[in-house]
Formats: sequence, C-alpha cells, structure tokens
Amino acid sequence: MSTTFLFGYIAFMVVTIIGVNLIVRRARPAMAGDVPLDEVPDHLDNVPVTPAPQVQERTPLATADISIPKVLTVLLIGMFIAILNQTLINVALPVLINDFNVSTSTAQWLTTGFMLVNGILIPISAFLMRSYTFRQLFLVSMTLFFFGSIICSIAMNFPVMMIGRVVQAAGAGILMPLGSNVFMTLFPPHKRGAAMGMLGIAMILAPAIGPTITGYVIQNYDWHVMFYGMAFFGLLTLLLGVAWFKLVQPLSKPKFDALGVVFSTIGFGSLLYGFSEAGNDGWDSPLVISTIVIGILGIAAFALRELSMDDPMLNIRVLKVPEFSFTLFINIIVTMALFGGMLLLPIYLQSIRGFSPVDSGLLLLPGSLIMGITGPIAGRLFDRFGIRPLAIFGLTLMTYGTWELTQLDMNTSYNSIMGIYMLRSFGMAFIMMPIMTAGMNALPMKMIPHGNATQNTLRQVAGSIGTAILVTVMTRQTTAHLADDANQFTTLDPTLSQHLNELGQQLGSPQAASVSWMTQLTKQATISGITDAFWVATVLSALALILSFFMHGKKEPNLD
Repeated sequence: MSTTFLFGYIAFMVVTIIGVNLIVRRARPAMAGDVPLDEVPDHLDNVPVTPAPQVQERTPLATADISIPKVLTVLLIGMFIAILNQTLINVALPVLINDFNVSTSTAQWLTTGFMLVNGILIPISAFLMRSYTFRQLFLVSMTLFFFGSIICSIAMNFPVMMIGRVVQAAGAGILMPLGSNVFMTLFPPHKRGAAMGMLGIAMILAPAIGPTITGYVIQNYDWHVMFYGMAFFGLLTLLLGVAWFKLVQPLSKPKFDALGVVFSTIGFGSLLYGFSEAGNDGWDSPLVISTIVIGILGIAAFALRELSMDDPMLNIRVLKVPEFSFTLFINIIVTMALFGGMLLLPIYLQSIRGFSPVDSGLLLLPGSLIMGITGPIAGRLFDRFGIRPLAIFGLTLMTYGTWELTQLDMNTSYNSIMGIYMLRSFGMAFIMMPIMTAGMNALPMKMIPHGNATQNTLRQVAGSIGTAILVTVMTRQTTAHLADDANQFTTLDPTLSQHLNELGQQLGSPQAASVSWMTQLTKQATISGITDAFWVATVLSALALILSFFMHGKKEPNLD
C-alpha cells in the first residue's frame, strides 16, 4: 500500500509542477522578465526603465533574458526538498540512536540544531536580500544543502552527522525567506494570493510526506539512503538553478551590523531552544527558565539596537502597520495550534494505537494533499474577495476539526481519524498562506523583506511555543489522569477486582494481569492527556476565529 501511495505522490508532484508552469505562463504579461524593460509593470521597484524624470523609485528586480516559469519551478523544487529534509529525521531518530549509540536527548539535537540554525538565519534574511542577489543566495543555499546531505550520507558517528545537519540547515535557512521574497517581488499585489498558494504546495506537502517516505525507507532500506536521495535532488536542483535561476536585483549594500547579529543569535537561538526543551524537561527546569530569560533579554537588546539605527538590519517598524500586525497576531495563534497538533496526532497513532510510521503517515497524507490542491484555489479566492471571508470559513472548519480530535479514544477508527484530519486540513488551506499574503500586501515594497523576515521568525517562535505548551499539557494531564485512575484501581472497586481476576485467569498469572491492567490504564491516561491538549488547541483556534471577524475585507494593497 505504501509503494502505491508514494508513486501516486510522485505523479501528483509532476502534475503540480506542470500546472505551476501553465499558471505562470498565463500570468506572464503581468510579470517582469517577459516584457521589454520600458514596459515593466508598476509593481516592481528600482527597475532600470527608459530614463524619465517622472519615474518613481521602485523595488528591485532586474531581468534580462530570464524565464519566470523556470525560475519558479526550480525555486519550488528547492524549497520542497529543503522543507522535506526537516521532517525526515524525526522518524529515523530511533534507528540513529541505536546506530550511533547515543541517548535520546543527544540525538534530538539533530532536530533542535536544525531548528536553531534556521531561527538564527531567518531574522537576518532581510540584510542578506539587500546584500546579495537572489541568484547568488539561491545557488549558495543549494550548494550548502547538497554538501550537508553528502556529509550526512557518509556519517558513521554522531558528530559528523551533526555537522551535516548544521550545513543543511544553513542552506534551508537562506532558502525559506528567499522563496517568499521572490514570489512577493515577481507577482503584482492582485495576483499574490494565487502565487503564494503555489508556494504553499511546497510548504504544506513536504512536512506531510516526510514521515511517510522516511518510514518506507527505514522499513526497506538503510537510513543512509534518505540522505543519498537528498544529495541527488540537491545536486539536480543546483544544476537547474545554474541554468535557469538568473534572477538578480540591484543591491543597496547595507552595513553589516555585527552587534545586531550577536543579539539576534543569542535572543532567538536561546528562546527557541528554551521552548523546545520545555516540552521535554518541563517549565520549571532551570535550563529552560534560564534560556528563555536569556532569549527575551537578547531579543530586547536586538529590538533596541535596530530601532536606534538609521538603516537597521531588520526593520521591526513593520509592526507599526496595523493590518500587518493584526494578521501576524492571528497567524501566530494559528501556528501555535497547528504545530502542536501535528505533534500530538502521531503520538496517538503510533504510541497508543500501534500504527507503524508508514501507516500513520499515510493516514495524514490525504489531508495534506487536500491542502496542497486547495492552496492555489484559496489564493485565487483571496485575490478576489480578500482575507476576511476566507479566514472565517477556514478557521470555522479548523476549529471544528480540532474539537473533533478532543473526542479520540481507543476505539476511534482509522477512517474516522483520516476524515477528521482531511476536514481540518481543508479549512487550514484557506487560512495559512492567504493570511501571510494579506499581511505582506499591507506593506510597501521596500519593507517586504523586513516583513517577511519578521513574519517567518515569529511563526517559528510560535511553533516552538505551541509545541511546548501542548506537550506540557499532555504530559502533566497524563500524569494526573494516571494518578486518578491508579487510585481508583487500588481501592479495588468490586467491578475492577472482578475484571482483574478474569484477566489473571486468562493470562495464567495475577502479576501479569496487574501489569496488563496498568498498561491499559497508562494508555487511557495518555489518550486523556492528548485530548486535553487538543482542547487547548481548540481554544486557540476558536480565539483566532473570533479575531478573524474583525479583519478587513478586500482592500487595495500598498503599492508604495
């Protein structure tokens, strides 16, 4: 069954790439690079047009003879494999722990380290976009990703593997904000919804298919095969980038702010690490408390530093734009609910219900495919109707779907869970990319790199916070439920006592019956903890739904 789904997914991606090309070709008259320089549309800034004193300053995009469909195709492929790579390692961790003979907490750094490097690079992405051309950044990011994958594929011990993951993360950390900036720059404001919907294909489908691919490879091949595959596709994308990705822009060459980078690295790195460890060690851990405090102080120092500069590395004054800030706030709430929920469901499926990683991945796959297919449609609806109706509709479905997950028990059927997740995913498709686009459309073109960096950074922090909160709720509620159930068990309620005696007769040992009964109690307590955490996610989603009613309807984007 897994092989059929995987080949079907490959076919879907081929069709998607062809569709992207057809959509972009239809939109080409509205994009730079396919028209003479003296006919470049007004949404692009700083394009060298026929000299005329009246021409206003514009935001950068210089195109000679480039093919926009080819640029976007290679960009989407690169982003897809980079995001896919982030999720591959999770399912493979148990195997890597055994092969490298390391503890679980040590192996977790393969994920945590990747996240930290991304969290450090994204805040300075606005500086990178002004210092290096889109082409240079894309080629550097794919080169780093390729060499990082090679290092991982030949790793025979944990330190080498960790080095490879950090190199991979450096490439992905550059590529993620680059993709959003390219899309926002190439497309006029009235077509950005559909364009960002295409970008959502990579951002949504890659995390969904990652566990399925990893589970399939782990079950049938050696784990090194994953990274050989990443290296191959990384090299292929790099070669396509050399041939196709010729997009460059005039540069402003801002001054490098070393102190700002230090503050940013300490602040966001410590904060992300603190929240990621809170889910494992608890909020009262001295390490968690100290790193979160250091992170907050570092971010405060970074914010003061940037506000004091005439030409800041990251212009956080974008938060003064009300519509951008409001959509960002809703986006943060949705991300907290989404990221935590994505972690809880696999725990329920694999740890409690006993599904294999491949089976659990296949259960989640249809919902993710729906999100990928619906994303571009939602984007076109956003271009036509604005964010408010889409957000209300999407968050209503998402809230209901999340509430349904609070009803999980030991007997919830495989198909029922799949249906709930599909409904929830359908709703999420109408909120995830459209709300990002709505916020960015509120900014003038020169502020988009800064808005993009701010948005991606805070979403990453929100994902860590949401995961930490929901995991903490799950673990603490599981402990509380287990204590209550165990207390009831030790009172030897007549019904429980009779059930225990019958179980002992079946197993031939009262001790085995007690162990089996406690195992069932633990599973039931864990399910109760997971559903309690989904209640928190439901409240967050409902809060975002309420706030969506206060959003503006369709309004003209900022063209300054």
